[in-house]
Amino acid sequence: MADTVSLSVNGANVTVPSGAMVSAAVALAGVSSFRKSVSGEPRGPLCGMGICFECRVTINGWEHCRSCQILCQEAMEVRTDG
Repeated sequence: MADTVSLSVNGANVTVPSGAMVSAAVALAGVSSFRKSVSGEPRGPLCGMGICFECRVTINGWEHCRSCQILCQEAMEVRTDG
């Protein structure tokens, strides 16, 4: 297994340690707003264990993925709504 994983966050290349969660890659990319609430407020990870759903992103075209529960994979494409 490789020591690092390279993926794309909002079009920017990010390299993270193998075993890192997508939420960590988004944060390392400098993104603080993962999505917007229905009233337009910026949202980001809150619980870190998949209960609050505040960290939802689009991964490889799949919307509403909980980034704190998904491991980074090579060449993954992550998009935020923030």
